[in-house]
Amino acid sequence: MSASTLDKPEAAYAADPGMTIGHVHLKVAELERSLAFWRDIIGLKVMQRMGDHAVFLSAGGYHHHIALNTWESAGGSPPGFGTTGLYHVALLYPDRPALARALKALVQAGWALEGASDHGVSEALYLRDPDGNGVELYRDRDRADWPFDAQGKLAMLTKRLDLRALLAEAA
Repeated sequence: MSASTLDKPEAAYAADPGMTIGHVHLKVAELERSLAFWRDIIGLKVMQRMGDHAVFLSAGGYHHHIALNTWESAGGSPPGFGTTGLYHVALLYPDRPALARALKALVQAGWALEGASDHGVSEALYLRDPDGNGVELYRDRDRADWPFDAQGKLAMLTKRLDLRALLAEAA
């Protein structure tokens, strides 16, 4: 995005501030392999299954947060580096202990992290699902604790997240 794009005034239409992202639908190569990750490691519950071609998963009983299908991707390979597409799906946890429990589940499953960052506004874990899709598991800090610069603009940052300290909260 160019500097001139960032300097433009707000658009005439603004999305309702109550809007949320309801779900993400991912094309996968092997349904059972992906299901094992999203259900058994991430901890989502199967809400509905459509044979061997699609499954809808949720946290907390919502109809679905993540959907997986092989309709156009059975046996396919992940997009190559330098191509467009989904960078990552971010799953927001309600608090630090919940994020800590998610990290503990990843460690127990032997699932590798690609990174772990403290962004000032949030703490995040980065990994890939079996199809190479980026996954961010994170928790937001209270807005009162967010970093702002001298002009009052949000000043997000990226520094190393202390994983040992986070794991210690996985009671």
